[in-house]
Amino acid sequence: METNYETIVGLEIHVQILTHSKAFSMDGNSFANQANANAGVITLAHPGTLPKMNIDHLHKAVLLGMAFGSNISKKHFFDRKHYFYPDLPKGYQITQDKMPYCTDGTIRFISEGIEKSIRIHHIHMEEDAGKSIHDQHASTLVDFNRAGVPLLEIVTEPDFRSGQEVSDFLAELRKTVQYLGISDGNMEEGSFRCDCNVSVRKKGVQTLGERNEIKNVNSRRFAKNAIDYEAKRQIAIIENGGIIQKTTLLYDPVLNETRSMRKKESENDYRYFPEPDLPPVLIDEIFLKKIAQKLVALPIDRYYKLVNDYKLSSADAIFLTEEKAWTELYFLLASHSDQYKLIAELLVQKILPYLNLIKKEISIFKDPLLLLRFVELLQNGKIAKSAAYQHVFPVWIDDISQNPEDIAQNLELIQSDNQDFLDAIIAQVIIANQDKVTAYKKGKTGLLGFFMGQVMQISGGKADPNTLKSKMEAALGK
Repeated sequence: METNYETIVGLEIHVQILTHSKAFSMDGNSFANQANANAGVITLAHPGTLPKMNIDHLHKAVLLGMAFGSNISKKHFFDRKHYFYPDLPKGYQITQDKMPYCTDGTIRFISEGIEKSIRIHHIHMEEDAGKSIHDQHASTLVDFNRAGVPLLEIVTEPDFRSGQEVSDFLAELRKTVQYLGISDGNMEEGSFRCDCNVSVRKKGVQTLGERNEIKNVNSRRFAKNAIDYEAKRQIAIIENGGIIQKTTLLYDPVLNETRSMRKKESENDYRYFPEPDLPPVLIDEIFLKKIAQKLVALPIDRYYKLVNDYKLSSADAIFLTEEKAWTELYFLLASHSDQYKLIAELLVQKILPYLNLIKKEISIFKDPLLLLRFVELLQNGKIAKSAAYQHVFPVWIDDISQNPEDIAQNLELIQSDNQDFLDAIIAQVIIANQDKVTAYKKGKTGLLGFFMGQVMQISGGKADPNTLKSKMEAALGK
């Protein structure tokens, strides 16, 4: 990409809300049902049917705005947004235009090791459209299960400067809505997707360039690739003397390119007007205080707690904040032990990958504090860490009520205070690897790890690493 240009990106993120019913009807709100199973008379806009607001939609909308420090309007309205599409049975969408329930606020996230802050323009409540399916039949099929599903649309200011920033932001936002119980954040199922408004400008120029909108991106990777491609495309047009036309685009992940979908509509094309069948929404301080009680520490705040208070690496902190339950398990264990790094190591390298492998949740551990017994085994130095993980862990994890030290004892892995048995093994390893001994003595001191590994393997993990290191260095120095 030309280095004298910068990319400018603003997002419109659509978040499907976890509710039992749809935004304005009692039809069920679930993903995997048979096509059109959740399409009742209100969803299909039968004559004489009237919408009714879902109060849980409002609760979760306000909760999200509070989490970002936004201004929550105590009075707001719904509007009709008119456009034709086969999967929009009413011929309009119920949304919020001039008076969204939420304005301003910021969303903080980490990108490439640096904290970034993105300004929110507004968040509004609306309903989703249905789904047109083009690849299962000679004709287009329409599934109205998604029509009327409650949505929140988060509109950011154009504060992003790269596709990578957008990808990292989406990861943080997805975790946030999951932490708050607002959405499952499943991008593959379409419950968390975004439109990317992309423009470019010469560095130092203050005015924004003409933007193009990339619609319905449902993957962090696709968002990054689409933005990077579109920025390069726009720069090439400008450098060749062309003009950027305001266009709605689709991203093709197979060809890794954007292509025109339609000329971009202006606001007037939608013919907004107030929704006549829904009254204004009025909320008071009592309502706001009730919602505020549901706030929890956000992923980024937990990240800083892990890094600053528990001295974990950034990578481990990011991993542990992927799920709310994971950080809560870590904090629980760390409140009963000061072995903060060993706890993180056990969770990140063993426990959580194991749960993922067997497709189970942390709740399978009825008494999670029993996990600390394995931490104690690692801490007391009676067994090499590698032997503990390789031999004891697979036996212990099937029933964590077992004492891992007893397992190590039964497997004859407990290290003896007398480490003299290592001398014969060290001599054996040196004789078998004379070429590496020569290389070590010529300066390839990194081979020390190889020699120690050989001894550890032969000893069955009974070698004390510190004692072995001293003995190995002495033997190689002769």
